[in-house]
Amino acid sequence: MLRRPILAACRAVGAAPAATAAPRAMPRAASLASSSSSSLSSVPLLLARAHRGNGAGAGAGETIPSTPIRVLRAVEAVRRWRKPHVINHRSVGLVPTMGALHEGHIALVRAAARENHHVVVSIYVNPAQFGIREDLGSYPVTWDTDVAALARLDRELADDGANLGRISVVFAPTTADMYPSGFPGQEVDSKGSFVTITPVGEVLEGASRPTFFRGVATVCMKLFNIVQPDRVYFGQKDVQQTVVIRRMVRDLMVPTEVVICPTEREPDGLALSSRNVYLGTRRRRVGIVLNSALRAAEAVYGAGRLDRAAILGAAHEITGTVLRAQTELPPDERALFEIDYISLADPDTLEEVDAVDPEKGAVISGAIKMLPLEKAREGEDVGHAGGPQVRLIDNIILKPKSA
Repeated sequence: MLRRPILAACRAVGAAPAATAAPRAMPRAASLASSSSSSLSSVPLLLARAHRGNGAGAGAGETIPSTPIRVLRAVEAVRRWRKPHVINHRSVGLVPTMGALHEGHIALVRAAARENHHVVVSIYVNPAQFGIREDLGSYPVTWDTDVAALARLDRELADDGANLGRISVVFAPTTADMYPSGFPGQEVDSKGSFVTITPVGEVLEGASRPTFFRGVATVCMKLFNIVQPDRVYFGQKDVQQTVVIRRMVRDLMVPTEVVICPTEREPDGLALSSRNVYLGTRRRRVGIVLNSALRAAEAVYGAGRLDRAAILGAAHEITGTVLRAQTELPPDERALFEIDYISLADPDTLEEVDAVDPEKGAVISGAIKMLPLEKAREGEDVGHAGGPQVRLIDNIILKPKSA
């Protein structure tokens, strides 16, 4: 079980594995058609669309067309698939997703294929990690483009002899499968079988979204119990999620290694996220303010300052300057935002610190809310689902000075 600090990143891969761990098949031809995402207005409809494949049924024989990748929808089907790999000592890596796959997800799948004989990608829009007034109904659902991306990636993995394995399964369950006693609801006081990791799940994102990490920990524990992965892969962008999951795995003695991979970014620094599709052109341009602020704080730390006031002061100076400039623009040109938090925290507990311990380093993180446009110009790209409020998060690891 992994006990590395949060500063650890996705392992670098060197030589090819031994002959006993050779890739399972030769490259395949053909590609899949893609389709754009669509928004749905209710939880049942969204979840039904999220788990419908290309003429998909629910049988164990379903595959992504022109690939050997199996699409499994039932818990028992996954367990039947998993059992012989335990007997044959074949490792399984899990990449949990809610679909709307981007290059960040693809990087996680690549990492899993380097280190495991089989890769399972779960696609499940988990309602438990949305607040009651959050964007579940409009969350991008892109099954066709997601499976097309996985098919292309699997052909790429087949051509790369450095990989131990490839994508074997897409697990796309329904909420009835994931919550067999019935979905308990999204309210803070909902009753049901939950996994709650405190106090680390109550700060930062947890303070603003009180049910979020309860939902994340619960669905991840379910996925870990269903798939029984040797390793599970997460991105560094959701830094608090990585801390919560590692704490859960350690405290509840889950026999799974948690592997954290670096944040994938756009060329201008914006962290990749499925929710970026909500931004549209104008807010997308301003959305880099968060990363710019964190980079400014990182530079102050790199120059030798350890105190909270200096490090966070640099970040707030950037956000304040950009917000003032946007406020001075006319409504049909500006993109306004609100700062939820900018944090300087201990890398293990995520508790706020007054100064960085040079032997431990720290995590500087933040969240901003990109507000809906006040006035859209004719024909302007306002973003998916009409451009609702978008919450952007990001973080930078301040490495120990000794490193």
